[in-house]
Amino acid sequence: MKCFASRDNDLYVRAFVVYVRPILEYNSVVWSPWLKQDIDQIEKVQRRFTERLVGMKDLNYDERMHRLGLPSLELRRLHLDLIFCYKVGFGLVGVNIDDFFEFNHAANTRGRAYKLFKSRSVNNIRHFLLNALLMCGTDCRHLSALHQCQHSAEQYRKLILVSS
Repeated sequence: MKCFASRDNDLYVRAFVVYVRPILEYNSVVWSPWLKQDIDQIEKVQRRFTERLVGMKDLNYDERMHRLGLPSLELRRLHLDLIFCYKVGFGLVGVNIDDFFEFNHAANTRGRAYKLFKSRSVNNIRHFLLNALLMCGTDCRHLSALHQCQHSAEQYRKLILVSS
């Protein structure tokens, strides 16, 4: 931050969003961490950045995020996982849904037909892929939005961002 001659927090936040966050989120659907220590390590990058901004040092992390209008990196990874899950579920990417999930086809359950069940896995790669999404299971409020947006991944993305 010393290379910039500005005290404008918006400029720094924009630079962080454009240059740093894409590196932290690159391919996060595949490698998204599941251990608390790994999640904290990644979040520490944003935490340290926001501490250095003008007028933010005395605020806690959540207050800084709120004032700057930034979501946590963990929440961003969850959103990316949900969007990818939507795309897989509706055939918008070249991934076979049967390799990872099963739809609930039982007519006697409450809810919608888009409830997902995790297929059994024998290796860590498949087990932890989309782990953040699957940890929240069928109670996750974002999955209920699936039935409203069957034809547009962009519409689904906007809906889950608004409901967060």
